Amino acid sequence: MSNAPTAAQLQVRLQEKLSPTRLEVLDESHQHAGHAGANGSGFGTHFRVRIASPLFTSLSRVARHRLVYDALQDFIDQGLHALAIEAEDSPSGSTTSH
Repeated sequence: MSNAPTAAQLQVRLQEKLSPTRLEVLDESHQHAGHAGANGSGFGTHFRVRIASPLFTSLSRVARHRLVYDALQDFIDQGLHALAIEAEDSPSGSTTSH
């Protein structure tokens, strides 16, 4: 799948849209070879996002995740199959995960 997104592309988009104070994007696609949504190339389908942003302050876990999904929607349309999200409102805040 030539349109499969890269971790770097996701990172740039999240920086632009959510102004994070902390951001880590890991491509875990290779761990899902043979699973549903895997593209056979070992990249671009399964990602883990660890993000802290002041935009998340006072938002529920669901609302934080929705902001991340909204920022990455066009990558989802291109074949991004799964996101594991850990979102917090500050680097020292409590982490929520999906």
